[in-house]
Amino acid sequence: MNFNFHEGDASFSQRLLNALEPGTVMPVHRHRHTAETYVLLRGRLKVMFYNDKREITESVMLDAAGDKVGLNIPVGQWHSLEVLESGSIIYETKDGPYAPLTDEDILK
Repeated sequence: MNFNFHEGDASFSQRLLNALEPGTVMPVHRHRHTAETYVLLRGRLKVMFYNDKREITESVMLDAAGDKVGLNIPVGQWHSLEVLESGSIIYETKDGPYAPLTDEDILK
């Protein structure tokens, strides 16, 4: 479930809250035209970075009550996340306009 702060899909700055629960499935994907920033406001999750062979190259634990609460995902970086605590909420930003993921942006 998300709550958008931007005016619409055409906005050049996409800013939103994402409420996430354990079991949330996010495919390994990338954004070829924008970096993406997460700031965890509540809960705990793990963000994983992948190479083109679908191998995890790095994982980062975010904990709203801990030292690491946010990260930047570079343009074109394959990534996904695992929600570790019920009620987790991230503030997410990326450049717009909104572009839905295509098959080319999902790593299978």
